[in-house]
Amino acid sequence: MLARAAKAGIAGWAEVDGLDDAALEERLYDRKPEATRPLPDCGWVHTERSKPGVTLQLLHHEYLEQNPGGYQYTRFCDFYREWLARRRLSMRQVHKAGEKMFIDFAGMQPSLVNPRTGEVTKVELFVAVLGASSYTYVEAIPDQSLPSWIRAHSAALEFFGGSSRVWVPDNLKSAVTKACRYEPKVQRTYEEMARHHGAIVIPARPYKPKDKAKVEVAVQVAERWLLAVIRNETFSSLEALNERLWELLEVLNNKVMRTYGASRRELFERLDKPLLLPLARRFVCAQWQPCTVHIDYHVEVDGHFYSVPYQLRLDNKHLEARVTATTVEVFAKGKRVASHARSHQRGRHTTVAEHMPKAHRAQLEWTPTRMIAWAENIGPNTAALVAVILEERPHPEQGYRSCLGILRLAKKYGEPRLEAACGKSLAVRARSYRHVEGVLKNGLDSVEADQPEPRPPVEHDNIRGGDYYH
Repeated sequence: MLARAAKAGIAGWAEVDGLDDAALEERLYDRKPEATRPLPDCGWVHTERSKPGVTLQLLHHEYLEQNPGGYQYTRFCDFYREWLARRRLSMRQVHKAGEKMFIDFAGMQPSLVNPRTGEVTKVELFVAVLGASSYTYVEAIPDQSLPSWIRAHSAALEFFGGSSRVWVPDNLKSAVTKACRYEPKVQRTYEEMARHHGAIVIPARPYKPKDKAKVEVAVQVAERWLLAVIRNETFSSLEALNERLWELLEVLNNKVMRTYGASRRELFERLDKPLLLPLARRFVCAQWQPCTVHIDYHVEVDGHFYSVPYQLRLDNKHLEARVTATTVEVFAKGKRVASHARSHQRGRHTTVAEHMPKAHRAQLEWTPTRMIAWAENIGPNTAALVAVILEERPHPEQGYRSCLGILRLAKKYGEPRLEAACGKSLAVRARSYRHVEGVLKNGLDSVEADQPEPRPPVEHDNIRGGDYYH
C-alpha cells in the first residue's frame, strides 16, 4: 500500500487527511470516473410497467433505442430497483406450507367462437395458486357469477387434492358483499363453502395488490405462458378450451423455476401437499334470499310457491330461503322450518299438508267418492244430485263447494227436507246449490208434484166455442 501511495505521489498523511474515500481510491488505484451515460427515467419506467404486458426487458429495449450508448439490462434494472427502494418499504411475505390459497381472475379474457355464426364470446380465466409452492390451477369459466365461482373452487381443491387453511380472494362480488380494510363482509355462500372445507376467507385489502402478490404473479404467468400461447387458436366450447389450457398448465407446473432450482410440482409435493386439509364431500352451491310469507302461508322462490307452517304467517316472521339446484329450504332465525324439492314451474304451488290449518287440511282431503258417500247418509236423491253435480263439472274440485253447501243445508232444514228438495231439483234438472236452497227456503219441498186439475171452460159472449167451426 505504501508503494501505491509513493507511486501516486502521496508523501504523507497531510495529503490524505483532506480526501474522502472515493478521492483516495481514485488516487491510489488511478481509476477514472465512470463515463457519463444517460440514466434511465425511473419514474417513466415505473408508470409504463403498470400497463398490461409491459416488462422491464421491453422498457430497456426502448431505452437503448433512444440511447444507443446506454447501460446494459442488468445495470438498468439496478437503477430501477434502487429508485424503488428509496421510495417505499415493502415487507416480503413468507408463505407457510399448506396455509394459504390465493384466488383471482386474469385480466386477459380468452374467447369462444360460435362455429356456425362466428360470434365471439369472452369468458373468464379463474386462477388459484398455493402460497408456498406456487403450484397453480387455471380454468376457463363462463362468468364471475356465484355458481361459476363456487364450481371453480371445487375443481381447484380437487386438483390440489386438499384445501389450505386460508383462502385469499380479491374483492369481487361473488366473494365479498362489502369491501372493508378492517372488517370485510364475506359472501354468505362462499363463507359457508370455506367452513365446509375447514378453511376461513381473508379477502385482500381493497387496492392492496401486495396482499395477493402470489396470485398476481400467477395471473401474469398464466397470461404469458398459457393465453399468449393459444392467442392464434380457436375454440368453440369451454371443454375444448380447458383441455388445451390444462395441457399447457401441466408444462408450466413441471417447468424448473430459476429462483428455486425446482418446479412448482416438486415444491408442491415437498411443501404444500403434506399439510393440506383432507377434502370433504363436494360442496353444494346454495344461494340465500329473503322471502315473505303470503296470506296462503306460501313463500315465493323464482316464481314458484312453497308452503311453510301457517303459524309463521300469523307471527309475521322474516324468513330466508336457501336454494340449491335440487332443494329449497326455508329458515326462520337460523332454524329450518320447511324443506321442498325444487320446482321450476312458475306460478304453481308445492304444499305440505302438515303446514296447513286443520280446516284447510280437511278440505284438501275431499274426493268425489267421499262426497257421494256423505250424501248417501242423507238419502238417494241427495247422493244422486251430488254425483250429477260432480260429473257435470270439468273438474270435480269445481263442484266441491256446491256439494258442500248442499250437504250443510241438512243442519238448518233437516235431512228429510233436504232429501225431498234434492228430489225436486233432480226432477226439474236444476243442479245447483242455489236452487236447492230456494226450494227449502220457500217450503216447496213439501208440495206434491202431482199433475194440476184441468180448469173449467170459460164462458163469455166473445168466445164462440169449438162448435162454431163445424
